[in-house]
Amino acid sequence: MVYEIIAGGKPHRLELEKSAAGWECRLDGHSIHVDALIPRRDVLSLLVDGRCYEIKREQTASDLHMWVGNARFAVELRDPRSLRSRQKTTGDEKGPKKILAPMPGRIVRLLVTENSEVEAGQGIVVVEAMKMQNEIKSPRKGVVRKISAAPGAAVNPGDVLAIVE
Repeated sequence: MVYEIIAGGKPHRLELEKSAAGWECRLDGHSIHVDALIPRRDVLSLLVDGRCYEIKREQTASDLHMWVGNARFAVELRDPRSLRSRQKTTGDEKGPKKILAPMPGRIVRLLVTENSEVEAGQGIVVVEAMKMQNEIKSPRKGVVRKISAAPGAAVNPGDVLAIVE
């Protein structure tokens, strides 16, 4: 499982894989062994590289916060595979908008070039996954400022394919 996490204003990439000894994690590319237990609702007890942490979740109507000891962090969690997460990230937000790979696959072709004007819903790149070609579309009208994808390149969920401003 791959997640995009913004904690305390800083973006992170978390990859989780269940193993016999607990969870194998890669946080921003660094391997970490984690043993986790949920002792009660909204509380997570973690043993990370021999150190113990208790994390409490606080959910309001509009925000998610995590408490680690006495420190409180505003957290945003996105699962690139989740339709709900993808719908939340679309819209008319100001500033650059990253277009992320929703699944692992291979770039088949680019449909636009850098500095091209695009309409909302216009195709940007085609990703092949499990012998199916998926057109990744622009979430809004704007200008393609950067294309990070290259034909033939492999991508993972959450990889940045392009940036639309």
